[in-house]
This record gives sequence, structure tokens and C-alpha cells, in this order.
Amino acid sequence: MIEFFFDCSSPWTYLAFHNIQPLAKELGVEISWRPILVGGIFNTVNPSVYASRETPVPLKARYMKKDLADWARSAGLAIKMPPTVFPVNSVKAMRGCIWLGKDMVPFARAVFETYWGGDKDISQDSVLTEVCKSVGIDHVKFFAGIGEQAIKDQLKANTDEVMARGGFGSPTIFVGKTDMYFGNDRMPLIREAVLRLQGKAA
Repeated sequence: MIEFFFDCSSPWTYLAFHNIQPLAKELGVEISWRPILVGGIFNTVNPSVYASRETPVPLKARYMKKDLADWARSAGLAIKMPPTVFPVNSVKAMRGCIWLGKDMVPFARAVFETYWGGDKDISQDSVLTEVCKSVGIDHVKFFAGIGEQAIKDQLKANTDEVMARGGFGSPTIFVGKTDMYFGNDRMPLIREAVLRLQGKAA
């Protein structure tokens, strides 16, 4: 009932990834985790993201930092803008999520924590090796797995699919296949949408 298209390179996605899990548990629904590459989306349908990074509006940028801090505090997460590497190339991490399949959640959580809490470059094999070890994944098998063409193709297919369905960034969340929501702050609306599908009063 809930599809969650995500890329670990986004702090707002980290918040949504964290916040949607207890919501789904409360409502008794499963989450279909759909890894994507958000850079591919920006390049194809939403290049304005790059323009806003190159020429930010100072007042808006300052407020965004406060907004992120407020949401992180509310969720009980440690999130800070990485001072060394931003944006980060998350392609290996997201291929790793594809390779892990239904077991991807602990790995994805560790990737989020490592980048958004620890300021470690998740594009680096050494960092991903640490992440694998922290969640009990054989890093040798991991790197062999993410090199498989089928894994690469699936990540691209997921990215193409979310754009075809109207998505323009991460996180993009669908309820009942067609009802799309974007961003961490849509949880109350997602809750109402699920309740409607369940035939309950929202």
C-alpha cells in the first residue's frame, strides 16, 4: 500500500525514512522500499535544484538549516549538513539497497547515519565496508553484488519509474499506486490516505 522511493543522499529522506516506519506499523501496512538515484531525477526533470544550490537565497538557506534542525530534533535524529562532501555520490549505496532487497532497511539506516550524522563519504569503498560490517553484511559479497548488471539496471528502472509516475525528487511516496506525496512533512496526509483506503475515517 505504501511505496517509498528514496536516495540516502537527502537529509529530508532520512527523516521520512525514519518517520514512516512507525506510521506504517501503527496502520498495519507494509512498505515497499524502492531505491533510486536522485541525481538522475534532477538531471532529467528537475535541474532547478542545481540552480538553487549555485545561487541560494540567503534568507531561505538560513531558514532551511533551522527547519532541518527542528525536524531532526523532533525525530530524535542527529542530522547535520556534511561540511566535507555535499552533494555525495550515493550510487554504490543505492545499488547496495537493491542488492539486499527485503533486508535493505538496516543497511540504509546505517548509510543515512554514517553520512548525515558522521560526515563520512558514502561514495568510498572503505566507508561502505565499515557500514557493511556494522550491520553484519559480507562486504566482499556486497561489492561483487553491486557490480552485477541486473542490480545497476534495477536502480535505473526504479529511477525512471518514479519520474514516469510524476516524481521529481526524494523521498517520493505513493499510497495505493497513484496517490503521490513528496517530502518528510507529508506524514499526516499519508496517514489519512492509508486510512481512506482501509475504509476508516481519516
